[in-house]
Amino acid sequence: MKYLVKFFVVTFFFIVSTHAFAEQKIVVLDMGYVLNSSKAGKAAQEFLKKKYNDDSKKFSELEKSLKKEESDLLKLKASLTKEEYTKKSDALRKKVIDYQSQRRSSIDKLATQRLEARKTLMRQIEPILDAYIKENNISLVIDKKNMVGGSTEYDVTKIIVEKLDKKFPSLKLQ
Repeated sequence: MKYLVKFFVVTFFFIVSTHAFAEQKIVVLDMGYVLNSSKAGKAAQEFLKKKYNDDSKKFSELEKSLKKEESDLLKLKASLTKEEYTKKSDALRKKVIDYQSQRRSSIDKLATQRLEARKTLMRQIEPILDAYIKENNISLVIDKKNMVGGSTEYDVTKIIVEKLDKKFPSLKLQ
């Protein structure tokens, strides 16, 4: 009798848990694709890329002028007095330090803007994804990069991108 009760209890829990797991709906979402292929994501990437290229061009020109100034100073070294040479080399060194700090500041600013754009986009994706999960009774959403295999019919990436494009077409970066 004691074993019969244990058998029924174990069988009951096994049936209930199997039924609960059988009704789970799991879908896949490629977050990298969503961030890079949505209208807002593409616009942000283009803006940041353009800004990076502009800054690179500006700093490249500045670096060339500093190198030219350095070579001119080395050519004049013999004709200048020691004090004049020291004064000019110190001024050039200050310009180089200023150039390096401006460049580092520019790179840091771009990295910060990229991070902020990503955070903003993620905040916009979250309510869209939550609404989609509720509408379709989804139990779990897995990022595609963490998935080993599966059917493409459970991939909701393009649906989420379309909804994101409708609701949030652009980021306002400056």
